[in-house]
Amino acid sequence: LTFLRMGTDRELVALRAGGVSIYQMLPAPILFSLLCFGLTLWISLHWISWGMGQFRSTVMDIATSRARVVIQPGVFSTDFPKLVLFARNVDPKSGTLYKIMVNDRNHKGRDITILAPEGIITSDSTRGELVFKLLNGQLYTTAKEQSSLLSFDTYTVRMPLNLLFKHVNLGSIRPRELSWKDLKKTYAAYSRQLTSASDNSKGSAYRDLLEYTLKVDVERHKRWAYPAACLALTIFVLPLGFAAQGMKRQTGLIIALVMFFVYYSLMSMGFTLGENGTLPPAIGLWLPNMLFFLGGLCGLRLAARERAPDLAGILRRVTASLPLPHKNAHPKG
Repeated sequence: LTFLRMGTDRELVALRAGGVSIYQMLPAPILFSLLCFGLTLWISLHWISWGMGQFRSTVMDIATSRARVVIQPGVFSTDFPKLVLFARNVDPKSGTLYKIMVNDRNHKGRDITILAPEGIITSDSTRGELVFKLLNGQLYTTAKEQSSLLSFDTYTVRMPLNLLFKHVNLGSIRPRELSWKDLKKTYAAYSRQLTSASDNSKGSAYRDLLEYTLKVDVERHKRWAYPAACLALTIFVLPLGFAAQGMKRQTGLIIALVMFFVYYSLMSMGFTLGENGTLPPAIGLWLPNMLFFLGGLCGLRLAARERAPDLAGILRRVTASLPLPHKNAHPKG
């Protein structure tokens, strides 16, 4: 925006007339873009995953605390969908329940009643679920007029958070929530699994593994490609400012927004094609940066030779070639 504003105000022409070449104007914007690149890369590699991890932990803590508050001693709790829970005694601090009865109706066609002397309420942050862990109890199952009894040491009832909180669905940890170190480890491990998979084992599990591996690979490249945009767009916009000389300020702003929209559309397309496996992420996410960077280098060379395209003249010719609406003549009555 700064260079386009300088171009539309003909300040770049004044600098050139004063003996300042386009290459002498490069150090300041390049230094600024390098600082932006370093800051953005630091945030991308470390702080994005940290922030998402803190959000997930906070949501899970709130869900666990709410579940502990909802369950009152000696009261049948129906606040959990398709689950009725009763506990004779409750320790709200530790989340431990005593003398528990649970009626689980999450399984279609089966009615499950669980009795246990002790249990605990906890959460699984990795899967984004609330967990009821029951200890040393019995499980009674009724289905189609048949019943069965099963004793257990540990029985776990899992509940997704979207059943407790509307519009909150954490699910399993996504690639964008992983730290850079975890991204590298996950990609290496999943790549080995894909390589060792035989042709006979390439079923739905293989497709799920491949889909997740592609998402991890896209995230790896995205962590570097977005910060690199600071450098690519800086090199691109300087010759664009020379080409925009003589334009109105509003037109220069529109051109800047259009160029950013083109860049963002290319990045989004590369992101989608990379996740689908249509295009390798190394190409799809880095191609927009390379196109704008190479376009900027060509533009710098043309601007240094004073052969930059006259965008104002091009727009005037295009506008002049457009058919103008004619007013209909109305005869005076």
